[in-house]
Amino acid sequence: MAVLIWVVEGSWPACVDAAGRLGWSGDRVMLIYVREAEVTAAVAGAYAGLFGRGRSARDPSQRLTEASISVAEELLDAAEARLGRPAQRLIRTGRIEREVVAAATGVDVLIVARDGDLSRLGPRSLGRHTRFVVDHAPCPVLLVWPRIAPSVESLQPPP
Repeated sequence: MAVLIWVVEGSWPACVDAAGRLGWSGDRVMLIYVREAEVTAAVAGAYAGLFGRGRSARDPSQRLTEASISVAEELLDAAEARLGRPAQRLIRTGRIEREVVAAATGVDVLIVARDGDLSRLGPRSLGRHTRFVVDHAPCPVLLVWPRIAPSVESLQPPP
């Protein structure tokens, strides 16, 4: 079985733990972290607009790219250590939700964590990227709470 775990700051431990609890840690496991390309492009554009072109050695977007790759590697190291076994590591750059969906092609299950309003049950417990992934994933999705799930009393009353 091929399992893809989406590694996101703050919620990845719940995804890795779910894979371990369900016994999927012995199968082929892949960890994915996606860097958002728009952030780096915005920084590069702002720098060029403020200081003009021709000063690429001082362009902060290059340092931002290096820092984001370093953060991605650290998160994937931590996730792999928590998993307790080697895993294939994917670092992608682009539109987060589309990169995760593309990486999920051909896997047996994708594990993601809720990332919206975690104070109550309901659709707002999914952020926009996660909502897109859940709606468009080409495989089954295991959706986990990154911490203890709210009680059923947190549901809004019926209309």
